[in-house]
Amino acid sequence: MTPLVTSVRDAQDAPTRGDAAVAAASWLVALAVLSSLDAVAGLDPGVAVHLPRPGGAGWWLGLAVVTAQAVALLWRRRHPGTVLVLVAAGVPVGAAVGLGDGLGITSVALLVAAFTVAVTGRLRRDAGGLAAAVVLVGAGTLLGRPGDGPVTALTLGGALLQAVATVALALPVGSVVRARREAAQAHRREVEALAREQGARIEAALARERAAMARELHDIAAHHLSGIAMMTGAIVGQIDADPEAAKASVRRVRSETTAMLGELRSLVHLLRDAGPAHDPDGGSTGVETLASVPALVERARAAGLDATLSVLGANPPPGPGADAGPLAQLAAFRTVQESLANAVRHAPGAHCEVVLDARDRTTLLVSVRNGPPPAGRAPDRDAGAPDPGRGGLGLVGMRERADLTGARLEVGPQPDGGWLVTLAVPRHPDASPAAPDLDPDPPTPTPGAPA
Repeated sequence: MTPLVTSVRDAQDAPTRGDAAVAAASWLVALAVLSSLDAVAGLDPGVAVHLPRPGGAGWWLGLAVVTAQAVALLWRRRHPGTVLVLVAAGVPVGAAVGLGDGLGITSVALLVAAFTVAVTGRLRRDAGGLAAAVVLVGAGTLLGRPGDGPVTALTLGGALLQAVATVALALPVGSVVRARREAAQAHRREVEALAREQGARIEAALARERAAMARELHDIAAHHLSGIAMMTGAIVGQIDADPEAAKASVRRVRSETTAMLGELRSLVHLLRDAGPAHDPDGGSTGVETLASVPALVERARAAGLDATLSVLGANPPPGPGADAGPLAQLAAFRTVQESLANAVRHAPGAHCEVVLDARDRTTLLVSVRNGPPPAGRAPDRDAGAPDPGRGGLGLVGMRERADLTGARLEVGPQPDGGWLVTLAVPRHPDASPAAPDLDPDPPTPTPGAPA
């Protein structure tokens, strides 16, 4: 055996602070009982008891026995069967040194040792130690009996029965404690396994979506941006030499950028949906915007959800938040959609309020608040969706969309037991909601007029 292995095993066998605390507590209890035996016996002078005289040789020897038992308990968890036998050996030794009717103080450490055998699950492995402990305790009981009468079958049976009862007293308690510990450990392992599984599912979903995003962006860049770069380079030489060709090139650049914008709008569908969006009637729709939120709330209300929509600071058509950009509007729409779905699953029957606040020219606030479910309406735990407050995929999707568009997402429970989702979408007030058509023949600026 190498020195390293030896040192590791020595470290494992070393008593811990918990072992020392248990041993000290056992010794203090035995000492307290030993010190009070004489006072307790004096309460009833009519009962003859045989106790060691305080301060006498028997008293000090009895203290030495319980001290040795307490020291042995330091290794109770490492070698429970051996420690049980050593502690049980203190019973006949205590009887031999004259503890007499005070022999019961040796049972304090014995109960702790027997409890340890049961709580460590070594009842079968240490069955021999348990049997040896019963024999030693029975022998000590016979030695400590008063008088010098002959040992009869009744006396022997009584001593053996007392020994079995003493050793077995702590075994059921230890077994129950062990069973409860194993149940708690199994529950903890199950929770950890579920958390790891949920984390793995989330990581896999994010990896798939990021790969899809990278693939789509690469295709868009390869198909459009390279052509746009070539055409804009040609325009530089055509502006003076061939203005008509330059105008045609500008129109081609515009066509390419319009096509690229359309594909970027479809990108989020490819990330989140298996195919194009469909309305309830089966018709195909385009990329959802904030203008689609009223219809979304109406569909939720028609499905039985107590939902309302409030629009604050609405502009004339195309409506609030139209200057937020198509991807940001789609992220806001999906956030409202997911929040309404979560309200149906986790707060059935609760009132749900959707607010589009466009009063700030720099930020559009989209909030969805639902109250607690009415009394008697339990959340639908069989809906297949995770709790939004526990890191479900819906909440992950909201955060991914917010990060993609530079928005800020806040979610959390409310004091009344409800739930609030708030998305702050950055706006670009100076940008037009829709790009105007390019004039093929722009007017020549008047000298002195602002460009």
